[in-house]
Parts: sequence; C-alpha cells; structure tokens
Amino acid sequence: MIEVLLRLRVSLPDRPGVLGQVARAFGVMGADILQVTVLEREAGRAVDDFTVSWSAIFSAAELSERISVVPGVRVEAAWPTRELPGANPDYDLLGHIASDPSRAVITLVDAVPDLVSAEWAVALDAATGAVMHGSSQAPEVVPAAKFTTIRPTAHTEGALHLASVPVEDVHLVVARREGPAFHKAELDRVARLVDVVSVLAHAGAQRA
Repeated sequence: MIEVLLRLRVSLPDRPGVLGQVARAFGVMGADILQVTVLEREAGRAVDDFTVSWSAIFSAAELSERISVVPGVRVEAAWPTRELPGANPDYDLLGHIASDPSRAVITLVDAVPDLVSAEWAVALDAATGAVMHGSSQAPEVVPAAKFTTIRPTAHTEGALHLASVPVEDVHLVVARREGPAFHKAELDRVARLVDVVSVLAHAGAQRA
C-alpha cells in the first residue's frame, strides 16, 4: 500500500482534550501523525498544521470531513507535502549555503518550496523583474511588479497563494496552488531564513 504525506491545517478550540480528540480521529481514519506545528493561539482557538502519513484509502477531502466531525474543529485545507518531519531541513539548507555561499540564492530557491509545503519558488531581479533562478515547476515568467515589495508579504492571485520576501536586490517568491494561503508564521519562517542566508552569503563573499 502506498503511503503519502499530507499536511492539514486545522482550526480547533484551544482547550484541554481537544487535541487528543483530533489525534484519535486521525487514528480511526488510519492516518499516522508525524508532526504538529502550532501556527497561532488567539481568542480561545488554535490553528495547527498536522503532517500525517496517509494510506490514501479515502480521499483527502473525506479525511478532512471525518476530522471535522470533532466538535468545534474545522479543517481549513489538506494538501500533499514533501516536508519530512524531524529532518531539520532549515539547518540542512543553511549548512549547504555555508559550504558554498556563492550559490546561496540558487540553493535557497531550490530548497524553500519543500520547507513550507509549496510547489515552486523563483528569485526575481528587483531592477528588471527577470527570473534569475527558478525551482522545479517554476514558470519562466512571473509578473514581478506584484511581488517586489519592500517587506515580506503574502497574498493570493486567483487560485495561487504567494509569499514574497526581499533579499537586497533580489526578491524570493514562493508559490502554493494546493493548500491554504501562507500563514504569518510561515512567512516569518521564510523571512528569518532569508536573513540568515544573506549573512552567510556576505560572509562568504568577504572571504573570497
């Protein structure tokens, strides 16, 4: 039986026992919880991302429907992911960049879609809007004017969810069609990575 990785964004009441009920609901459906990431806790509710190993006996929509049976629980999205829980991909990325800072932007663009369960990423030249490098599945042309912002932003264009983070004279754009819009916690994670990558790249350039 083929096992797939799914990520589900779940909104639930922030009170004792609810998380256990959700975990039991996953278990009843044959989904093995590999990781839970808390995105926010506010006004008596929490938003968590669950990464599960799933045999796909039922559709992802049916899995979401069954989990939503738990009182007060709402599944906001369910989509495939390549992010391996517990693998410390952020550290691995930074390690690769530290070993070869001259390829910092290329390494970042290739790695970041898997880090946030997205589909593709590109680095745009801030001056010309040209795609400097794109990851697998990235389009050859991206409407740069919409993404070259002065600060990290997340927005939606049609069915495409986008996050844009400036990196000096380059803009990193990450896209996700399957799944929900980028949460502030995801945008902050990418922005922090970009900050560290910039430091590593500068340090490497000074040593060269």
